[in-house]
Amino acid sequence: MTVTIYGIKNCDTMKKARSWLEDRGVAYEFHDYRALGIDRAHLESWIDQAGLDTVLNRAGTTFRKLPDAERGNLTREKAIALMLDQPSIIKRPVLETKDKLLVGFKPEIYADTFRG
Repeated sequence: MTVTIYGIKNCDTMKKARSWLEDRGVAYEFHDYRALGIDRAHLESWIDQAGLDTVLNRAGTTFRKLPDAERGNLTREKAIALMLDQPSIIKRPVLETKDKLLVGFKPEIYADTFRG
């Protein structure tokens, strides 16, 4: 199974998710979207699959520090533009397999995904 995990290297939740995968011998590729960026196609696909409210991290510091004008009346296009410009407002981790997308880290959901 091809697994790619997207996020930010120093994020505590990312560290937990990567440790979980490593402890269970799950091979993965890590994509640091703060260092490498993220493309529109990925964001559109993630939003289509999981929903904007799942992909956009409104609770994070980066989002909360945005001016009210940028946070208010968020359309899909406006949110994608913000995420392209400031990838740290994307919820993390985002884990892709061939047929599944997981946003956020919950050990029980990872266990269900990688069982067998």
